[in-house]
Amino acid sequence: MQKLSGFDIIGLSPDAQEDEAGIKQAAENVKLLVEQEVRNGIPLHRIILGGFSQGGALALYTALTTQQKLAGVLALSCWLPLRTTFPQGSNNGVNKDIPILQCHGDCDPLVPLMFGSLTSERLKTMLNPANITFKTYSGMMHSSCIEEMMDAKQFIDKHLPPVD
Repeated sequence: MQKLSGFDIIGLSPDAQEDEAGIKQAAENVKLLVEQEVRNGIPLHRIILGGFSQGGALALYTALTTQQKLAGVLALSCWLPLRTTFPQGSNNGVNKDIPILQCHGDCDPLVPLMFGSLTSERLKTMLNPANITFKTYSGMMHSSCIEEMMDAKQFIDKHLPPVD
């Protein structure tokens, strides 16, 4: 079966092999979805990429590799895939100032908090660190909670204000 916006997860450890071809193809598929939304009349500055776990990882990777200037990224309980392929230092790409809300539970057994923390620190070296927000939630596992959803809502409301 063809994957539209997913990739194989070979392992979830810092030294695990990654499905580079699958990640890149999934990101291209998301970029095509964004292009379709733009053709349907949604301006790029009104599009936030977001996801949970693998979806959040894909949202981060896509935002860092696209030439589409997006409104933001909502990255929940995830990591930055292919992190070693990004150059050290700041990103001069179109999304170098993109706002990112990254959320993670401190009891996540599947994607450990350390992965989220390392991702946040890596993003701050690549992008405008003032636009990277990393929030943790006490007792939360690989799931969600009301507080996280309220933070997500505030992020979306801030970066996608109502249209007249």
